[in-house]
Amino acid sequence: MRLWKRLVNAIGEFGARSVLVMLVFAMVASTCIVRLVDVQLVNAKTYAQAAADTRTASMTIKANRGKIEDTNGTVLAQSVERYDIIGDAILAQQFKPVNCTAKKTKNCHSINGKPVGTTGAAAVARLISGLLGIDAKTLGAQLSTTSRYVVLKKNVSPEVKRKLDKLNLGWCVYARLSSVREYSNGTLMGSLLGGVNGQNTGVGGIEQMENKVLTGTDGSVTYQVGGGGQMIPGTQIDKKDEVDGSDVKLTIDADVDWYVKKALTDGVNQFHADWGIAVVQDVKTGAILALEDSDQIEAGSAEAMQRASRAVAETFEPGSVGKVFSMAGMLQLGLHKMTDQFSVPSTITVDGQDYKDSHEHGTSNWTLAGILQQSSNVGMIMAADKYTNEERYEFIKKFGIGQASGMNLPAESSGWLWSPSSWDGRTRNTVLFGQGYSTNALQITNAIAVIANKGVKNQQYIIKSVTDAEGHTTTAKHGEATRVVDESVAAQMLNAMESVGEYYKNETGIPGYRIAAKTSTAQVPGASGALTSIVADWVGVLPADNPRFVVTVILKDPEGTFGGMTAGPVFKTIGEFLMQKYQVPASAPRTDAIPVTW
Repeated sequence: MRLWKRLVNAIGEFGARSVLVMLVFAMVASTCIVRLVDVQLVNAKTYAQAAADTRTASMTIKANRGKIEDTNGTVLAQSVERYDIIGDAILAQQFKPVNCTAKKTKNCHSINGKPVGTTGAAAVARLISGLLGIDAKTLGAQLSTTSRYVVLKKNVSPEVKRKLDKLNLGWCVYARLSSVREYSNGTLMGSLLGGVNGQNTGVGGIEQMENKVLTGTDGSVTYQVGGGGQMIPGTQIDKKDEVDGSDVKLTIDADVDWYVKKALTDGVNQFHADWGIAVVQDVKTGAILALEDSDQIEAGSAEAMQRASRAVAETFEPGSVGKVFSMAGMLQLGLHKMTDQFSVPSTITVDGQDYKDSHEHGTSNWTLAGILQQSSNVGMIMAADKYTNEERYEFIKKFGIGQASGMNLPAESSGWLWSPSSWDGRTRNTVLFGQGYSTNALQITNAIAVIANKGVKNQQYIIKSVTDAEGHTTTAKHGEATRVVDESVAAQMLNAMESVGEYYKNETGIPGYRIAAKTSTAQVPGASGALTSIVADWVGVLPADNPRFVVTVILKDPEGTFGGMTAGPVFKTIGEFLMQKYQVPASAPRTDAIPVTW
């Protein structure tokens, strides 16, 4: 205060105030100079980088998921172009529509030829509401936040995206490239194909099994943006190209699979069965040409991702089909020949346990081939008097029963085959005719294919090849083939199985072609868990004189019960189609049938 008074006395009050103002400006200037030195000299690089960071944006470039194709290149699953519609709420709130006039018809805004009638987020919402099919109030609320990234709608078509581009909304609302997975055949191979979730990750079926191969690597681009959020041309800083996922080609023939699905569905309806399963396998290679069930589940649906294919996951006792594996073991060990003779009653008691055939009959004179043709449980027990428990187990296992197929299909059930040390006095005999262990349709098919393939067990496979984004194709690797029984043993078994085919020729015969087959009817748990239900099986090799295919058909609780009468006719329908499609030459007449009676 004293200094101020002295100053006022010396130069007057006006002068004193002027000096004070000058001092204030001097202090401000000094501060600015210090700040300027800090910005431009001391920390210039730091502030320049910070400024660049505020103008820098990055965008992910989504890679496409690879296709799934059938063996002929027919697309079963593919990702198609779609767009996510994104809103910048801050820019939307600043939006001012430009009215269209006679002189200004471009870069203007109108709704059905009339002015928008408002500004900001409400105006943007009105302009895009009809295009997106979303209520304008809902959109307006979404665009009234402080978010710079609001997903307004996902997976719109390219047509919608093009119409959006014509609305002249700049960066208030824009489209980002996305994709959606489409499946071309509805319920065909529904659960076998599976689906993808919101993160484009495979869930269930082939989509899950081959997810690593099908999934691409996303790219990215980094650039600078202007005050309105738009990309500044020529400011791209960095770019990493995306790499699309590889295409997976299956061994499945979509035409065959479609026909199998139809035949199976018709059979389930005809015989009022609960469900059905069918498999078609190439004898010489182990390739799966068709793998279907009667469930009507669309590929890509939530149900397809939650429920495994019944053809992969369902297990059951094989029943009399199991006689093939046991009898082949007897022949391989030299315990019997196919022409060995037996007098077989319809019942037998062994170690206090009673066993019977499926139907009553007097004592019958059957060869070992006849025991297979008549599917006699009693005959199998009589023939196995020198067949040890370990040998019984060994040959069931050698045929692949109770073991995973090796195809790594999601939710595939291996069934079960307990070691002989856990068998009781009854189980040791029931395993001879397919009871006391469980299997699935894939295992049964490949086990019978061993007989058709001259005693050699191939590794089943469903993946044919993989083609990467650059077009390089790699053939899928498969496990090595292994010999299960001698070629002569397989030939005898096939011969006896052909007698089974002839026995059921009225129901299952295919004119012009010889068939080797085995049928069975086995008890399985019903809804209560008790053994109140049955599965009826038919596994056939055709043509028997030059095997090309093994076809398995399984029906749950069909009216008619027996496999030859229910599953057999479905096999016939499928077999006729296969012979025509692949133009298989007609069979030579059979001249070497092993006697079934004596």
